[in-house]
Amino acid sequence: MTQRRRPTMKDVAEHARVSISTVSYVLNDTGPVAPERRDRVLDAVRVLEYSPNESARSLKRRSASTIGLVVPELTNQFFAMVAEGVQKAASARDVLVVLVVPDATDQSEEKQAKLLRSQRLDGVIYLSGTGSLPASILELSRFGPVVLVDEQIPGFDLPAVVCESRRGARELAKHVLDQGHRRVAVIGGPSALWTAQQRLAGYREAFAGAGLDPDELPVLVGDYRQASGTRLAAQALAGPAGERPTALLCANDLMAIGALEHCKTVGLRVPEDVSIVGFDDLPVSALLTPRLTTVRQPAHDMGYRAVTALFDLLEDAQESPSPARLATSLQLRDSVAPPPPDPPPVDAA
Repeated sequence: MTQRRRPTMKDVAEHARVSISTVSYVLNDTGPVAPERRDRVLDAVRVLEYSPNESARSLKRRSASTIGLVVPELTNQFFAMVAEGVQKAASARDVLVVLVVPDATDQSEEKQAKLLRSQRLDGVIYLSGTGSLPASILELSRFGPVVLVDEQIPGFDLPAVVCESRRGARELAKHVLDQGHRRVAVIGGPSALWTAQQRLAGYREAFAGAGLDPDELPVLVGDYRQASGTRLAAQALAGPAGERPTALLCANDLMAIGALEHCKTVGLRVPEDVSIVGFDDLPVSALLTPRLTTVRQPAHDMGYRAVTALFDLLEDAQESPSPARLATSLQLRDSVAPPPPDPPPVDAA
C-alpha cells in the first residue's frame, strides 16, 4: 500500500493551468481573478481534494502550536533520549508536545493514533514499535506532516530521521571478527522492523567481508527487550564449550544486558568465556561490569532533527524529503576479547 501524497498548492496551480499566486488569490480572496480562472482553480481543488495547510498558516501567524510524539515505551532509555531531543527542539519554538506511549496505557498504536487524530495537532513524530503504520497515523499524514524516527516503513513516502544502522553493525561485527571469533550468534530484533533488518544486513556483510558464509550465521529473533536477551542467550550458549558461540551480537543494548545477566547467572565470564556487544549506547552501557562494547546512535539529535524536519515541512509546504541519516560511532569497551581456546578433545577410553 502506497501512501497518497497530500496535494499542494503547486499541484492545484498546475491542474488549473494558472500561477500559484492566482491559486492563493482564489483561496484567500486576496486579489482579483477572472471568473473563468477562478472556476478552474475551484474545480482543481475539488478534483485533487486539496485542503489548505492550516498548520503552516498558524505558524506564519506565530500562534501557539502543538505536535504529537508517539513512542512504543519509555522503559527503553533510547526512546526517552529521543523524546528529550523532541522536547528541546519543540521548546525552542514554544511548541507543546503531546506524548503518547501505547505500552504505558495498554492500548494499541491504532487506538492511540485515533486519539491523536481527534486533537488539533500541527504534526506527529512517530517511533514505530511494530514496523507498521496504523491507519489513523496514515490519515493524520493527509492533514499534517508525520515524521518517522529510527524506522523506515516500506510503501509509505514519509520523511524519516534514521541512523546508519547497517554501517554501524558492519563495523561492530568486523571488530568482533578481527579479535578472532568465528563461532558467532546474533540475537536480533523483531524481523518486521527496519532497524533490525539493517543491523542483521550489516553483520552479514562483515561476515562476507571476512570470507565467511553469512548464511551460516545463527540468528535468534528477540524483541529488543532485556528479558528476550536473557532467554535467547541461554538458548545460544546451551552447548558444550567447544561448540557454543564465543561471541553474541545483540541488536540493541537492552538485549545485550539480558545476555550479560544470563552469563553471570550460569558462571560464564565476559569477555573471557564469551564476548557480548550491543547497539544504541544507552547511558547505562558504560556503567556495566564489564563495560559494554556497542554502537552509539545520537538519539537526542534524532529527536531534535525530527522536529526540525517537521517544521521545515510545515513552513515550506515542501514534499517529503529523503531520509536524514545520522552517523553512528563504535564504542570499544571491555566486553570483547579474543575467544578462549577450545578445550582439548576427550580421548575415547
